Amino acid sequence: MAVQKLQAAGYEVEALKGALSESELKEKIHDVHAVGIRSRTSLSKEVLSHASKLLCIGCFCIGTDKVDLGAASMMGVPVFNSPYQNSRSVAELIISMIIALARQTGDRNLEMHHGVWKKSARGCLEIRGKTLGIVGYGHIGSQLSVLAEAMGMRVIFYDTRPQMPLGNSKPVADLQTLMSSADFVTLHVPQTPETKNMITKKELAYMQKGSYLLNASRGTVVVIPDLIEALQSGHLAGSYLDVYPEEPAENGQTHLFTELSKCPNTILSPHIGGSTTEAQVAIGEEVAHRFIHFLTTGNTWGTVNFPQIDLAYSGEGTHRIMNVHENKPGVLKEINNILSVYNIEGQTLRTQKNIGYFIVDVDSHFSDEIRERIAALTASIKTRVVY
Repeated sequence: MAVQKLQAAGYEVEALKGALSESELKEKIHDVHAVGIRSRTSLSKEVLSHASKLLCIGCFCIGTDKVDLGAASMMGVPVFNSPYQNSRSVAELIISMIIALARQTGDRNLEMHHGVWKKSARGCLEIRGKTLGIVGYGHIGSQLSVLAEAMGMRVIFYDTRPQMPLGNSKPVADLQTLMSSADFVTLHVPQTPETKNMITKKELAYMQKGSYLLNASRGTVVVIPDLIEALQSGHLAGSYLDVYPEEPAENGQTHLFTELSKCPNTILSPHIGGSTTEAQVAIGEEVAHRFIHFLTTGNTWGTVNFPQIDLAYSGEGTHRIMNVHENKPGVLKEINNILSVYNIEGQTLRTQKNIGYFIVDVDSHFSDEIRERIAALTASIKTRVVY
């Protein structure tokens, strides 16, 4: 869908199947103006240094951790993603995994594939009346909350920011309270220094004996050896993982999960939380729209690493100049000194950390002249014109 949307807007698009190696990326990225990636492709500072013509990056997923955001910013390249479009897909998957863990269907399925008929109700539960603890009550967590209540579950949640409870869900004061109160704990947090190794032996010990842990957020959140110990000792009755600290670069490399696969009632999936047709279509449309909006107007609303500007275009008779520069004192004064002798229809400036982003609509007769003068400033990183 993204390819069709971009082509309809007049852009030349090359769609590649599978992830490229770093050397292949360096060669491929050299002459492109926009690049879109999925979760198996990394754009490091070294790779980005080969992108001499790059204007923007799109992550066709929720996370942007595969891009060196700081390096992209200092190159004057905004990074866009689609943070919400797969929320429903992840929430539905978690509901299905809660039921699968409660009924031990993962183990029964594996046994049946090996010719073992093991019909038993021992340790199998209904989820109605059980308590679901949600860590991270954002777009996914809140949708999951509604679905879980519809299934008859009691919902509690913990978030570092105040969030409005939906339905009858209740916030709790801290992570320990949530871990010790829930029959099922599910994690929906971003990858940050604060969430790295957030669930260790200590937090797992807080959980009730016979409870379950689910993680479809980021692989660095849970310390895997500690989880394995809790499962093999019987402290936890089961677990579901969709993400891992390290994920294979290609299909077939499953040796990383050998120890996890030996754990009882443990369901593993290959990072498919948002992998539904509906989510992928919606993500493609959103990121493609952000590409087109930025490339044609310079507006950066929705970027994750850049000052966000959404300035209405002044229209006929004007051209728009966009300038990314180092955020230091005196730059705006220098730009305004240049503009002071021209007719200006509209302008705005926003800064974020080390960079400033300036947009100005000028008389179309003087746009090339103004662009050249602004681009010549010592603080300028990238300057372009939309005609």
